[in-house]
Amino acid sequence: MNSPASPPRPRATTSKNPVVIIAVLGLSSLFASLMQSLVIPIQLELPDLLNTSRSNASWVVTATLLGGAVAMPVAGRLADLFGKKPVLVASSVILLVGSLLCALSDTLLPMLAGRVLQGLAMGYIPVAISFVREVAPVRMVNTAVASISAMLGVGGALGLPLAALIADSLDWHALFWVSLGLAAAMTLMALLILPHVHDANPGRLDMIGALGLAVGLVAFLVGVSKGNDWGWGSATTIGLIIGGIAVLVLWGLFELRQDDPLVDLRTMSGRPVLMTNLAAVLIGFGMMAQAIVIPQLLETPSETGYGLGQSVLQAGLWMAPGGLMMLLFAPVSSRLLTTIGGRRTLALGGAVLSAGYVLAVFMTGAPWQLLVATCIGSAGVGIGYAAMPTLILENVPPQDAGAGVGLNGLMRSVGTTVSGAVMAVVLTSATMDFGPTGVEIPTLGAYQACFIIGAVAAAVGAVLALMVYPFRAEKLTPEELQAAVSARH
Repeated sequence: MNSPASPPRPRATTSKNPVVIIAVLGLSSLFASLMQSLVIPIQLELPDLLNTSRSNASWVVTATLLGGAVAMPVAGRLADLFGKKPVLVASSVILLVGSLLCALSDTLLPMLAGRVLQGLAMGYIPVAISFVREVAPVRMVNTAVASISAMLGVGGALGLPLAALIADSLDWHALFWVSLGLAAAMTLMALLILPHVHDANPGRLDMIGALGLAVGLVAFLVGVSKGNDWGWGSATTIGLIIGGIAVLVLWGLFELRQDDPLVDLRTMSGRPVLMTNLAAVLIGFGMMAQAIVIPQLLETPSETGYGLGQSVLQAGLWMAPGGLMMLLFAPVSSRLLTTIGGRRTLALGGAVLSAGYVLAVFMTGAPWQLLVATCIGSAGVGIGYAAMPTLILENVPPQDAGAGVGLNGLMRSVGTTVSGAVMAVVLTSATMDFGPTGVEIPTLGAYQACFIIGAVAAAVGAVLALMVYPFRAEKLTPEELQAAVSARH
C-alpha cells in the first residue's frame, strides 16, 4: 500500500506557452485514438489482403483493442514512477514502430504485431490527462482535461471517414503510412515541445502485477469480443471469460498484499473512484453502442424499407459531426465542472447520452435524423468523458494520478468491449433474409432494441454518477483534499 499522500506537488514552471503544450497533448491524443477505427473501412477485405481466413483477419481489429486496454493502467503507473514526459515520448515511439510494421506488412503475423503496438500507444492518453494538471494554469485545467479526455471518442468518430477516404483513394498500405507520419509528428512534438517536469515518484514497477493484469484482461476481453463468433456456449468462450475473471480476482488479492502495487486497489475501491469507474463502464458502453449500431443502420440497403443505403464513406461522414460535438463541448464541460461539480456533470452527461438514444428509437427514417440523435448522444459522451478524469484526479493522491486515470480509461475500454458483444448478439438475434442469396440482416426492431439498451445503460451510469463521493471534494482546498484522501487509507 502506498504511504500517506504527500503535500500537493507544486505546479510545474515552464517558459513554454501552456496553450501550445495543451494543444500538443490534445492533438497527439487524437492521433493515438485514431488507431481504433483505422482498419474498419477495409475490414471485409482483410482476408484477401493478408491471405488469411476471415476469423484470423478479425484479430487485426481486436489486437488494437487488447493493446490499448492493457496499456492504459500500466502506462499510467510508469508515468507516476518515472515521470510523464518519458512515457509520452515512449508511447509516441511505440506508435511509430507499430505503424511502420503495419505499413510494410502483407501477411497476418507482422500486421498483428504492428496493431498490438498501435494499441499500446493508447497509453498516451491517460498520461496526457494527468500531465495537464502539472503544466496548465489552474484556470485552464478543466477545459484542457475535458478536451484531451474527449479525444478517446473524437478519434474513433473522425477516424472512420478519414480512413474510408484514404482507403478509397489509395492503396490500403497508405492508411499506415499516414499513421506513421502522425506518429513521427507526435514523437517530435513530445521531444521538443513538452516540458521536462520533475514528477517522478519513488517506487518500483510491480512486474508480476502488470503481467497478471495483462493475462486476466486479455483472456476476459478476447472471450467477450469473440463470443458471438465462437458461440457463447463454446468451451473456448466460457473458459476465457471465466479464466480471465479468475486471474483478475487473484491479481486483486495479490495487489492488496503489495507495499507498492501496480494499482492501489484500496484507493481505487473508495466510493468516489469506484463509482466513477462503474459509471465509466456504462457510459463507455453507451458510446460504443452508438458507434456500432448507427453506421450499420445507415449502410443497410434502402430496399429493406428501413435501411438508409449509405456507403461506408457516407456513413462515416454522417458520424463525423458527433465526434466534433464531443470536442466542441469541452468548454461547456469545463464550465459545468466549475459551476455544478464533477458528480453532477458526469450524471448530466449520462442523462444526455440516454436522451440521444431515446430519440434515435423514433428517428430512423433519414440520415439527418440519426445525425441529430448522434450529435445529442455525442454531446453526452463529451460531457461525461470530461468529468471522469477530473473526479479521479480529485480523489487520488498525486503519486497515483497516472495510474488512476489509466484505470479509468481501462474501465471505458471494458465498457466498449462488452457493448460490442451485446450489440452483436442483439443484431444477430432478430434478422431477415435479404436479396437473392438470402443474406441475413438485422431487422429495424433489432436496431431499436440496441438503442433502448444503450439508453438504459447510460441512464444507470447517470444514477451511479450521483453516488460518486460522500464529501464535497470540489469545495476543499488542495491541502484539505489531500488530508481527506489520506484518511481513507
